[in-house]
Amino acid sequence: MPLTHHPLTKEFPEYKEQIHALKSSNNYFHHLMERYEAIDKQIYRIQSGEEPTSDDYVNRLGKERLSMKDELRDIVIQNS
Repeated sequence: MPLTHHPLTKEFPEYKEQIHALKSSNNYFHHLMERYEAIDKQIYRIQSGEEPTSDDYVNRLGKERLSMKDELRDIVIQNS
């Protein structure tokens, strides 16, 4: 399976404009999205072998990323 990043605009392309608008107008959304992107990049580095760690840790990061993605999606939908 090829390694890929999971940017929010790729995960929810139908909400691309709303995501960009919220990122610039909603501080909470902006900070949550920054944290989501940081975790996504860290998971990518771990999976590519650049940053060795335990399976438990990467699994926890994956669950945290998924939880944040759900919260970000909910905010986008509420503001659409």
